Amino acid sequence: MTLAVGIEEIGDGLLRTRGADVDIAFRVRGSGPAVVLLHGTSANHAVWEQIGDGLEDHATVIAIDQRGHGRSDKPSTGYTGRDFAGDVVTVLDALGIGQAVVAGHSLGGRNAWLVGALHPDRVTGVVVVDYTPYVEPEVLDELEVRVAGGFRSFRSTAEVEAYLRARYTAILPGAVERRARWGYAAQADGTLVPHADPEAMRQLIDGFRTPWDDAFRSVRAPMVHLRGAESRIVSEAAWDAAITDRPGDRWVVVDGADHYIPEEFPDLVTAELDRVLGARIRKD
Repeated sequence: MTLAVGIEEIGDGLLRTRGADVDIAFRVRGSGPAVVLLHGTSANHAVWEQIGDGLEDHATVIAIDQRGHGRSDKPSTGYTGRDFAGDVVTVLDALGIGQAVVAGHSLGGRNAWLVGALHPDRVTGVVVVDYTPYVEPEVLDELEVRVAGGFRSFRSTAEVEAYLRARYTAILPGAVERRARWGYAAQADGTLVPHADPEAMRQLIDGFRTPWDDAFRSVRAPMVHLRGAESRIVSEAAWDAAITDRPGDRWVVVDGADHYIPEEFPDLVTAELDRVLGARIRKD
């Protein structure tokens, strides 16, 4: 017999599933139609903070720490796209929510379209921020090196913030502070290390090498796609190939943005989510 998955409070305004095969931490706020927000590789739920601020007065905002990240479980294996998509359903089930708009950045964008493809009855809209099935292998090679380079200890929060400002040059100052606060754990010796698990990051980046393009094409829910004009992840070729797959979707290039659009232009991402939410409300 399968036991029902529960929810527990874990402090700092976070909840966590209890009794799932992999338990997932998340933050819920607001009321109205549900929106699930999925962060990128090595990040956490807090990268969506400003967007949640803009949505919470008219939507139920569920920002998730994906497996291997933040306060969620970090199993030794299980970092395929199907695993991540299943975690979203686990959280929705635990909350008693039937359907949601699912939005994601980078890793989260890939996972958002997979929820739409693999669990179509649970998804009313998908927003994919700066990812497509056609990201080139050499780009993934470079991403793996960059992510691995972040796994080191820091002597202070100020040192963490200096590192983050150098790595994410265009994100807003508040975004740097949130990444430093939520992304690092204090050790017994007073140093700070990332919450994200390095082996999990290696496995999930390897999982990017499966394109899931068939799933991408199969999503029935309305989809919106955003790309930073200066993105180092989504090339123009990868973007154009995705448009060819789904020419009827909404495609938005964000001038002045690189890969980290939610932390650079949060108002724009909020507006795109409101566009999808408005379509859902009109349909309902």
